[in-house]
Amino acid sequence: MYTCGPTVYSYPTIGNWRTYVTSDLIVRALKYLDYKVDFVMNLTDVGHLTGDNSGDADTGEDRLEKAAKKERKTAWEIAKFYSEDFEGGFSKLNLIKPMIFSKATEHIKEQVELIGEIEEKGFAYKIADGVYFDVAGYERAGNTYGELSNLDEIKKGARIEVNQEKKDPRDFALWKFSPGGEKRQMEWESPWGVGFPGWHIECSAMSMKYLGEQLDVHVGGEDLKSTHHPNEIAQSEAVTGKKPFCRYWVHGAFLLVDGGRMGKSEGNAFTLADIESRGYSPLALRYFYLTGHYRKQINFTWEALGAAAKAMEKLSDLVAGWKGANGTECPEFEERFREAIEDDLNMPEALAVVWELAKSDYPDGAKRASLLKFDEVLGLNLKNSKTQELKNSKQVSDEVNELLKKREALRREKRFAEADAVREEIEKLGHRVEDDKLEG
Repeated sequence: MYTCGPTVYSYPTIGNWRTYVTSDLIVRALKYLDYKVDFVMNLTDVGHLTGDNSGDADTGEDRLEKAAKKERKTAWEIAKFYSEDFEGGFSKLNLIKPMIFSKATEHIKEQVELIGEIEEKGFAYKIADGVYFDVAGYERAGNTYGELSNLDEIKKGARIEVNQEKKDPRDFALWKFSPGGEKRQMEWESPWGVGFPGWHIECSAMSMKYLGEQLDVHVGGEDLKSTHHPNEIAQSEAVTGKKPFCRYWVHGAFLLVDGGRMGKSEGNAFTLADIESRGYSPLALRYFYLTGHYRKQINFTWEALGAAAKAMEKLSDLVAGWKGANGTECPEFEERFREAIEDDLNMPEALAVVWELAKSDYPDGAKRASLLKFDEVLGLNLKNSKTQELKNSKQVSDEVNELLKKREALRREKRFAEADAVREEIEKLGHRVEDDKLEG
């Protein structure tokens, strides 16, 4: 199993974390069903360009280099800082770590070798700014391109053709040359010239290195269905032949916030730090994710997170309070739980089984034993839950939340002295406030 991880130039949003929790649920469910899982996740620390936001991942600035300029650090320092932050978030959400977090910069050799193999097969060509994959040539050889995509932009001629040297608008970069007269912080020698790998090639090269030529499961956000995953398939199968690159693709749906789009420009691209600053445990966020099916959009609101936190608290209270011998467990509930996770990872149904079990007439010890088995998939760490800590966090959060809203309104009205007074109130409650630059 391979999961497309983050581009480590900033903090992941709660939308990003939904995908990684979905990935974790798949790993846990497979293990629960007695499969042995070899799991790899990449960390993109070079080659992901800002043009991806507008539909052409071969244009724009490298996200790491851009962040380095903004934060006045080196690109390597940016990658290290945000990679470590991501691994910290992994622990907070109780995610099972992969056998390796595979970094693009540590696998340049493998990427160069794979590009060379693609070139030998006749599906790569060189132009002024890099080496590109020949989509039309790939199709002429009897292959299908773009079968995963649900967006029109993957279709021939639909993407805006920015680079006139490309044979086809759909062709994508395998290797990009460093701009003339400019030395990048991250660049390497290659048979074609000094530069850096394209965004897509890393996943093919690293998954093949660690997991072989064919994956069983590949996970990512639904935005990757448009170009990134079709490009992975094409460049991989161009080398391996018509053997399917992956048997099962799993794409997590987008997260809405207050019924609308989440994004930095909207000011609602919340992070784990935002969750914690309002007094919520990251595990409450994990519970919130469980309330929606991974294929469907789920709407995040602070009220919904609060409800998840209360449910999590109640479940923790029950587990902590159930005493006695484990007994015979609860076989019919265990069967129904298994059926739920086998049904395309139907976690809302699995949660329903959890609560029906909790209200059942089974002995407490039996209920506790079955529920702790379920938690091998749920990942809520119920065996070691700190119920009182969860309670205290929630009691504080409502008060702090109201103060934060009040302070933000004062700041926007430029009543900074009054806003500072509210800030002091928040800090007296044990929280630290760090401000982003005001917009507008």
